[in-house]
Amino acid sequence: MAQSLVQTITDYQPKEVKTFFYSQYFADGLRMTAGILLPALSALYFNRLDIGFTLSLGAACMSVIDSPGPVLHKRNAMTIGNALIFLVAVITGFARLNPITLGIEIALFCFLFSLLIVYGNRAASVGTAGLLAMIFMISKELTYVEIFIFSGILLAGGIWYMLFSLLFFRIRPYRAAQQILGENVADIAQFLRVKADFYDASTDIDDNYHKLVTQQIKVSHNQDNVREMLFKTRVNVKESTNASRILVLTFVDLVDMFEQIMATHYDYGYIRQKFKDTGVLESINKLLHKMADELDYVGFMVLSNLRYKRLTDLNKDLEALKIKIDEAGNNPDGTSNLVLKKILINLRDLNQKIHNIYDYYNSSSSQLLFEKSNDIQISKFVSHQEYAPHIFFDNLTLGSGAFKHALRVALVCLVGYIVSQIFPLGNHSYWILLTIIVILKPGFSLSKERNYQRLTGTIAGGIVGVIVLYFIKDRTALFFIMLLFMLGTYSFIRLNYVIAVMFMTPFILIMLKFVGITGYNVVQERMIDTIIGSSIAFIASYFVFPSWEFELIKESMRDVIYANVNYLVKIGNALAGKPVDITEYKLARKDVFVQSANLSSSFQRMTSEPKSKQRGIKDIHKFVVLNHILSSYIAMIAAGLKGKSMATARPDALRSIKKSLAVLNDTNVKLHGPTIDFKVDKQLTEDKEAETLEPSADEALLKDQLNFINKISNDIARATDNVVSVNN
Repeated sequence: MAQSLVQTITDYQPKEVKTFFYSQYFADGLRMTAGILLPALSALYFNRLDIGFTLSLGAACMSVIDSPGPVLHKRNAMTIGNALIFLVAVITGFARLNPITLGIEIALFCFLFSLLIVYGNRAASVGTAGLLAMIFMISKELTYVEIFIFSGILLAGGIWYMLFSLLFFRIRPYRAAQQILGENVADIAQFLRVKADFYDASTDIDDNYHKLVTQQIKVSHNQDNVREMLFKTRVNVKESTNASRILVLTFVDLVDMFEQIMATHYDYGYIRQKFKDTGVLESINKLLHKMADELDYVGFMVLSNLRYKRLTDLNKDLEALKIKIDEAGNNPDGTSNLVLKKILINLRDLNQKIHNIYDYYNSSSSQLLFEKSNDIQISKFVSHQEYAPHIFFDNLTLGSGAFKHALRVALVCLVGYIVSQIFPLGNHSYWILLTIIVILKPGFSLSKERNYQRLTGTIAGGIVGVIVLYFIKDRTALFFIMLLFMLGTYSFIRLNYVIAVMFMTPFILIMLKFVGITGYNVVQERMIDTIIGSSIAFIASYFVFPSWEFELIKESMRDVIYANVNYLVKIGNALAGKPVDITEYKLARKDVFVQSANLSSSFQRMTSEPKSKQRGIKDIHKFVVLNHILSSYIAMIAAGLKGKSMATARPDALRSIKKSLAVLNDTNVKLHGPTIDFKVDKQLTEDKEAETLEPSADEALLKDQLNFINKISNDIARATDNVVSVNN
């Protein structure tokens, strides 16, 4: 009944709004809002809002850990988090009795909990929960006995939230993975649209590369999240339902599809020059946009868990495109249309993958799904975070970025605490510390971005809060408005931080009114404390143990070169007639996507840093684009090999691969990175008889592709030399 009601309501909304209400962001917002608010409402029923408010504070601390991921990881992290918030609350309760001991505790806890980032984002969120418990406890004036009582209630709120949250995932263990998967489909659809614009002669190729790299970051990041969530859920749930098999098969096809889209990469300048007057490029552009629309529809189908049929039959468009390509081949200047035929093959494969996903969701038979899923070796695609103590102690050095970040947070929070003591503006001076903790990130660019978002959102939200409190006096109406603001806060907290803070500020102001703290001086206090905290954090991110991307970029470059070498070696082995395990091939492909996204993210962060810190940025940008072209051409060759039991490639093709690998390996040595040998029988590379044979059309195209890879490899080597010389 509930689902039919939601369906009735959303039928009258645009598709984007429907997608949001089905998304993980809105689901997380509902869960967090209910988990935090219910204890306070329950206690209010018994006229004990003081206890309910403390329970909700404990739940709010625990909600920080409730980020997307496998339910086992959530359970373990929340269990540790609950123990931590109780311990921190007790220690803070006693430490606050003396300003000096409290200052020492703030510096020590900020350092230790911030350094937990060496164990990954989940561990870092546990540390943040501990810091929130410390901040909430600072303003409490309690006796010795009351310290333990308050800490116990805080713990009870945390335990309540943990049980409440885990119950959702116990009932529908795959729902979160389904939501992230649906959003990943939409990301791939947008990636396809950017690719389509390369066939639009009015689009600037360099600008479009920038958009492509930006979108690739989103696709790869979300694919990694889906992989982590879906595969680990299957391992932990220890059952294989038809629904879970559909999700796995959909994701596997999506990764293949992403590779297929990458494989539609060519020399766009050349293609535009040769075929601009044939009408073929416009047809390819329109067809790719239609496929992107189909993918958006697939994404909504996955998100909503409803069954739909395809919007349009693209086979007719493919046939019309084939006719145009054939006509383009019949030209007086003898220009070959083989490249266009390869594009057509890729488009047909892409269309088939879209069709397969529709079949998964509309097929009444599960036997095919069961047979296809048997070959997927899930465990190899799941990453494992190591929690050995030596990792923590190994990072206790200024050479570690995590150590510098933790030290910066400790020093800056200590300064923030001292400022709040010297210039007390009210009863909520802990807002300064809260602002600093939220804003300070390991890198300058992330801190700068979060600083701007926090300030903008707080000021806008403060204005909204004042307007609401001025015009609306009815407490029931205020409660429902607060509920909407709270839901907006937690729905947008990961989607759009500015909007989340815009909702958060009026939500907090209305909440304070309900607990008896009124007056516009509260709004003024929050804004001033936010400005003070933001200013301290921004200055510190520049001057206190700063971390700049040029110090880390070589590591990202090294990793992506190694990933591409490994990817190219797999293709080389296939061309040399060696058996290539499909799982090992997919692992190599996954590594390329992940490392490419990491490199692109690092470059993007560098662009928002001060100009004086953007060392060699033009060459790094060139490296990022060249890396994308390299992996795209390797994917293109891989796509051409799929399903073919071809004989050993010609000797010149194998020699070309060896040259490219030699150049890339030498380049990685300059970056102090590892290398991979490509071992091939000498007879295969020096077969004179094979070289005398006339190459087929496919062999001629493969030779051109490998020669282009060799050229790109040399360009990467030159760009790397320039980066190394600038950053040494």
